[in-house]
Parts: sequence; C-alpha cells; structure tokens
Amino acid sequence: MDVQYDLIIVGGGPAGMTAGIYAGRAGLKVAMMEKSAPGGKMIKTDIICNYPGFDEIDGAGLSMNMFNHTQESNVEYLYGDLTSIEISGNKKTLHTEDGSTYTAHAVIAATGTVERTLGFKEDDMLLGRGLSYCAVCDGAFYRNKEVLVIGGGNSALEEASYLTQFADKVILVIRRDVFRGDLLAQEQVLNNPKIEVVKHHIPESYIISSDNKLAGVSFKNLETNEIVDIKAGGLFPYIGSDPASAYLKDLDILNEEGYIIADDRMHTKIPGLFGAGDINDKHLRQIVTAAGDGAIAAQEAFHYIQTLKSKES
Repeated sequence: MDVQYDLIIVGGGPAGMTAGIYAGRAGLKVAMMEKSAPGGKMIKTDIICNYPGFDEIDGAGLSMNMFNHTQESNVEYLYGDLTSIEISGNKKTLHTEDGSTYTAHAVIAATGTVERTLGFKEDDMLLGRGLSYCAVCDGAFYRNKEVLVIGGGNSALEEASYLTQFADKVILVIRRDVFRGDLLAQEQVLNNPKIEVVKHHIPESYIISSDNKLAGVSFKNLETNEIVDIKAGGLFPYIGSDPASAYLKDLDILNEEGYIIADDRMHTKIPGLFGAGDINDKHLRQIVTAAGDGAIAAQEAFHYIQTLKSKES
C-alpha cells in the first residue's frame, strides 16, 4: 500500500515522544505531528519531582531531553494542526488545518488534554490581559502584585506555590472546604505565608478595568450566597481539562466525555488506530503513565504494521 509513513504519532507530549522513540528504534518510518512546542503540559511545568531517575527537573528541560531523543531515533517532526482522520481499508489519511494530508499504515493519537476556561464571554478578550493558564510562562509579569488562582487539584496548588516567588500575595479559591491535590502540595500551600486560601466560593464574573484588563473576579459565597469581589492583577484558573480529541469525533472511538476508549494494549476498535496518554479514558494521568502508554502503543503499532506488510507481500 502506498503511504508516506509506517506510523504517524499525533501529539508531542510524553506519550507521543516515547512512542516515537520506541517506533524509531524498531525501524519504522515514523513521524510525530505537533501543533505547538514539543512537551505538551510538561513544558508549562516548573519543577517535576516524580519522574523516575530525576530527583528534580524542570519541565522544559525534560521536554527538550525527550525531544532530542526522538531526533536521535530518526523521528520526523511535522508541524500541523490535525482536523480529521480518514479511514480507507488499512490506510489512514490525516487532514490538517492548512490543507495538508499525510498517510500512514497506523496512527497513535496522543494529543492529551486542554485546560478548561471559566466559560465567561470575556475569556478570549482577557487572555494575556491579566488572564493566564500558565504560571511558568507568565508568572514573572505579576511581580509585586496580588494574583488569584482558582482550583483545588495538584495543578492549582503547585502553581499557587510557584507564583509566590513573584507575587506579593496569592489568593487560592476553591469551591469546597478540602483540596483534591496530594498531601505534599497541600502542605506547601498551607505553610506558605504568601498564600491565602478562600473556601466555598465559585467565580461569577470578571471585574474588568476601563482599559479592558482584568481587575479581579466576583465570587459567590456558597454558604451565604453573598457576592464577593476580590481584586487582583492576575488570574490563573486550574479547574480541570478536556480531551483534545475533536479530530476523532467521527470515528466512534470516544466515550461521552471525549476520551479515547482503548484496551490495555492501547488498541481502539479501529485496527491500526491507537490511543496513548492523557487522551485515553484512564484513572491516572501523569508523565510516567503517559510515557508507559506511548511505549505500549508503539510496540503494538510495530506488530500491527509488520503483520500488515507480511499480508501484502
């Protein structure tokens, strides 16, 4: 069958890059498609302390280490924003936003998740004007200011702690009275004098200045129903994420939330189409589990392609 690649990996996070390393070392003609910088959420993470072999490493450094390893493994890098995958027999055709098409015997979908917004009409307008989803990227812009962080999971706790090296004060707002993050992250927040925790509040609307910048957020107190305005120079929402799977919506391999339904060998119901990493319906989403998924998916893709080629010869 005339195709450009044996395998195309969609997504350049830890799942995608690990898959590329394994596939390249197995001798496949493999490409990795990514619409932004390699690393996925790793590149936005300040310090990583739970990846085996490193007591502590910054996210950008680990991302670059993995990417360099893919290049040493002969993985071709394709810059593109995938819009759909067309299945024709055993051939997979990938269509990108700029009109380019790529073909392969097998595809590994490893595009992870994207951060949720607060859902207010001004979300787009305020981006970069006081609203940010990346403390590592933008934290330094809020030096000597007060900033808000919304969320009670690990990301919110870790980024709140990170922001204290720049901001005078970090106000961490959660909707319940307990955090969802792990105990170490909780202790770091609760023991940091620059962090104030506000419980039982949910965001109602943005407070916007006369020059159309964020000036704060209006919250609803869930215990009293009172509306409380909290002024701040910056806002970092960490309220969860959704799977980046729009390009798969017509293939009947997603659950109701948009995550890929795959077995423990990363197979979907479509032969030659695999899922790996945070985009899969799974229990634990971590760098190390994404990397494990990528290794399994690449190995399974290798066996699938070898079987396919043996039947064609």
